Amino acid sequence: MPYSLKGRNVLVTGGSRGLGEVICLKFAQEGCNVAINYNASEERAKGVAEKVKGFGVKVSLIQGDMGKEEECMKVVNQTIKDLGGLDVMISNAGYTRFMDFADLHAPTPYDWDTCWAVNVKAQSYLLREALPTFNSNPEGGCFIITSSIAGIKIGGSCLPYNVTKTAQLQLMKCLAATQGPKVRINAVLPGWLPTEWGMEYSAEQVADMNKNAWLRKPTDLDDCAQAYVDIAKNASMTGQKIQIRDSEEMFEETVEMSAGSSLHGPIISEKI
Repeated sequence: MPYSLKGRNVLVTGGSRGLGEVICLKFAQEGCNVAINYNASEERAKGVAEKVKGFGVKVSLIQGDMGKEEECMKVVNQTIKDLGGLDVMISNAGYTRFMDFADLHAPTPYDWDTCWAVNVKAQSYLLREALPTFNSNPEGGCFIITSSIAGIKIGGSCLPYNVTKTAQLQLMKCLAATQGPKVRINAVLPGWLPTEWGMEYSAEQVADMNKNAWLRKPTDLDDCAQAYVDIAKNASMTGQKIQIRDSEEMFEETVEMSAGSSLHGPIISEKI
């Protein structure tokens, strides 16, 4: 039987912009109360909150760095306090920095540590804190992780991101296998999205990715966000990787395993 979303309490980490913003609005449209987590983009988060309020649901703004254990815990507990419970948790915050994928000198210790903290460890901390509430809910809880097709291919914005997104998917399966039966845990693997982060790829790289996609177009942001709603409603699925892309070949045309890698784009960090 489908899991009804109306009246549910939802936490979205990294919800102040891009895919996270659209996810917040999708769940609000379903009648969910929404807690919007942000790290540094307070004004952007306030704008999202105003849009969410327009659906007549409760909204909470919660600052927190998903790279820190204590802040992951704080965000979950504040959500429960503000909304009166927690039914669905979307871990959408992530970290990367664009650099030459093949250059082993390019990633700094900070890049490795922060990718590991935000992309991997945070998933365990968030679920650990939400688990008592999920298990006490009559219909359990749902945990959805924003992963990436970088987790199933070789390539992407940088080597630490690729490695930690792969580890993230293995962690998702481990959690799904051990933390049921009342908790459903799945991951969404978007392809290239036309967000602020996605536009840091060069126009040439984006054109190549779309040319090699089977549908010859980018992943639609609205379609991708809708997948989270559909997964949350599906009460019979856990431990699954849901790929929102028409091909797994996204990065093959943008990465060459040599010192001449084509990923010499701008250096940018993303921690939301």
